[in-house]
Formats: sequence, structure tokens, C-alpha cells
Amino acid sequence: MQPVQRPIYALGLRLLATMVLSSLVALVKFTAGAGVAFPEILFWRQVPTVFLIFGWLALRGETARLRTARLPDHFRRAMLGMTGMFFTFGAPVLLPLAESTTLGFTTPIFAVILSALLLKERVGPVRWLAVALGFAGVLIIAQPGHSHIPPFGAAVGLGAGFMVALISIQVRDLARTEESLSIVFWFAALSAPILALGLPFYASAHSPFQWLLLIGGGVLGCIGQILLTASLRYGQVASVIVMDYSSLVWATLFGWLVWDQLPPAATWLGAPAIIAAGGVIAWREHLHNKAISPSAASSGE
Repeated sequence: MQPVQRPIYALGLRLLATMVLSSLVALVKFTAGAGVAFPEILFWRQVPTVFLIFGWLALRGETARLRTARLPDHFRRAMLGMTGMFFTFGAPVLLPLAESTTLGFTTPIFAVILSALLLKERVGPVRWLAVALGFAGVLIIAQPGHSHIPPFGAAVGLGAGFMVALISIQVRDLARTEESLSIVFWFAALSAPILALGLPFYASAHSPFQWLLLIGGGVLGCIGQILLTASLRYGQVASVIVMDYSSLVWATLFGWLVWDQLPPAATWLGAPAIIAAGGVIAWREHLHNKAISPSAASSGE
């Protein structure tokens, strides 16, 4: 059954999710800097989610809520989501937080391109102009050949935006029949064993502080994913995506407080172009959704 749409509630959930996930991204960057291997960070990002959700439901006698008739769909989501995590968390490890966050704002832009190429949707001139504006902002920030941003890091940042767009339709489709807890649980439960295959090559002994960072990342990831998925259950992506741009505020704040990094002028010039492009696309999507049934929505990290 299609869940009842609660737009204001969805906006609040999305804003809170953005704050939690921005904190998670900063924590991942800090944990990598503290000497923990990146593949191991991703593994421990998923593991606490499995135990937290299952344990909470077991205490309430509600583990039946995790039953699903769509396990193959959950598996596909897990494989794409795991790939997306490599990009989403790899970008802030390679780049300053504000720049990696801004490049992640290209998700709506890639969503337009994918809708035209994969879904054969008709894309009008306004949205194509928004796509051009967004990539102009990317070029301003990246400044190929003249920037402090390494090309590989920029590619990973753009890959994060692309992967979130690619996962978008799948998550929105799952949310039609599956609870938020179920979607988040199966993502973690199906991807963690695959991530565990790399542990013999990367795992090492950790200090209590490093363990605290790893477990803290898993808890934040669990909370953020539940909030993010719930926002898509109660609201359309065209409505809630505007809250995602608040992550630039958090990224700038964390970058300044923890790493003493402030975005250069190029980022302040390019970011408004990317954000404006995303806003135009969201606005056009909102107009489109007023005429037809709700469209596919975004995913998380």
C-alpha cells in the first residue's frame, strides 16, 4: 500500500538526516586520518546497523517486520549502495569536506541525464539548461589543470553524485512496499558479508579511540539511513531534496573546526551554480508531479 504523503514531516526528517549524515562523512574522514583502512571503515559502517535494528525489533517482538518478498530487489540495492558508499565516503577522504559535498550536489543533474538515457523520458530545454549550469559550476570548482583539487578526487566526488542518482529509483520503488527499517536492515545485512571479504587484507589492531570512531560511524550511519529512507517514504524527492543543500553548511563548519580548511573562492562561485541547477530541476519535477503520480526518489549513503 502506498504510504500517506506527509510533506512537512518529510522535510523535517530530511533536514535531520542531512545533519546526521554530514556528521558521519566528517567522522569517516577523521577515522581514515586516524589510521584505519578505508575498506574496514565501510565494513564497520554497516555492521552496527544489523545488530541495532534486529536487536531493537527482537526486544519488541517485531522481527516479522523484516520479512520481505523482495529479497532480490534488496540485494540489487545493496550492491549498488555498497558501490555508492565507496564513492560517497571516498570523496571526503580525498578532498576537503566542502568541495566533496558540493560535488555530491550533482545528483539531480545526473538524475536528469539518466532519466533521458535509461527511462527514455522527455527532458525539456529548461532542465537541459539546468544540467549545463550545474556542470559549469563543477568546472568552476574543479578548474582542470589549475586547481588544488586532485583530478581523481574530483572524479570520485562526481561518481558519488552519479551513484546516488542511479540508486534513486530503486529506493523509491522499495519504499512503496517496504518499511524504512527493512530497507536499511537488508542493505546492511547483505553488504556487510561482502565487505568482510576484504578484512584479511586490511584489518589491523585498533586503539580504544579508533574503535570508538568505528562504532560511532556505524551508529550515525544507521540513524541517518533510517531518517533518509523515511523522508522518501513520506515525501517526494522533488520536495525534500532542497534540505540536502544544508549539508554544505555542516561540511564548511566541520572543515573549519576540525581541519582548519575553508573553501576557496572557486568553490563559493561554483557551488551556487550547482545548487541553482538542482533547485531548478527539483522545481520542474514538482510541477511534473502535480500532474501525475509521484515519481522515483533519491537514496542515501
